[in-house]
Amino acid sequence: MSLILDKINYVYSEGTAYQIQALKDVNLEIRDGQFIGVIGHTGSGKSTLIQHLNGLVKATSGTIYFNGQDIYDEDFDLRELRNRVGLVFQYPEHQLFETTIFDDVSFGPKNQGLSKEEAGLRAFEALRSVGLPEELYYQSPFDLSGGQKRRVAIAGVLAMKPEVLILDEPTAGLDPAGRDEILDLVARMHKEKGITVILVSHSMEDVAKYVERIIVMNHGQVMFDNTPCEVFKHYKELEQIGLAAPQVTYLMHELKEKGLNVNTEATTVAEARESLLEVLLGREPNHRGSNLEEENLC
Repeated sequence: MSLILDKINYVYSEGTAYQIQALKDVNLEIRDGQFIGVIGHTGSGKSTLIQHLNGLVKATSGTIYFNGQDIYDEDFDLRELRNRVGLVFQYPEHQLFETTIFDDVSFGPKNQGLSKEEAGLRAFEALRSVGLPEELYYQSPFDLSGGQKRRVAIAGVLAMKPEVLILDEPTAGLDPAGRDEILDLVARMHKEKGITVILVSHSMEDVAKYVERIIVMNHGQVMFDNTPCEVFKHYKELEQIGLAAPQVTYLMHELKEKGLNVNTEATTVAEARESLLEVLLGREPNHRGSNLEEENLC
């Protein structure tokens, strides 16, 4: 599976006094199985970008290819694309509408043409995978907490068996514990199911910890596209566009300036801890973290 964006431009209110170019000549390839973070200041084009990936928004010019097919061809099946490229919006209440959680999660599979029994099995599997207690399945989704609503919204997309899962600010408004629960859940699904994950986030700590590739959007263009540690080497340039590096990066630079030979490319707590231990215990540097973070190192 691959998604290729070729010279994508998008203009809001084209031909009017309110015309705004939201995307400018964006070229990207989304490869199978990647965990990608998309970051950028408000108005940078990141939300507009992800809405192009499953055809919710049509480019003003340029081409998007899904598995080698132009999604703007007249005979291309956009419904099938949306089944395979699932999008979870920032506010889950925008996606929840049925009277019970189970019916809500079953809706997508039923819409794909599955029988009631097959859709129900998909719903059970998806709800279990997001860790929602069974006693809640037949309650109204609107009675849930913010974190629980996010789980239901994710389950509703997972029940459709997508190859790509796009999450637009999935932790917005959640407390730190709720944020970690959602992102740990997404990371586990990425690892176990092998699906491509695209995470839009304003938290540099989150993208540094979880993703393997960061796309930085600035004024509708791709400013950087690389691994977290390579992107955050440009923290001064990121500051100029209203972003920053993880706090750990600043700490390591301060320690370096004070004479400690630490790894200034560390972007996670685990990497910083390992580097400090190497310095304090006199060990050979290997610049390795642990657990999820090991996969995201330079």
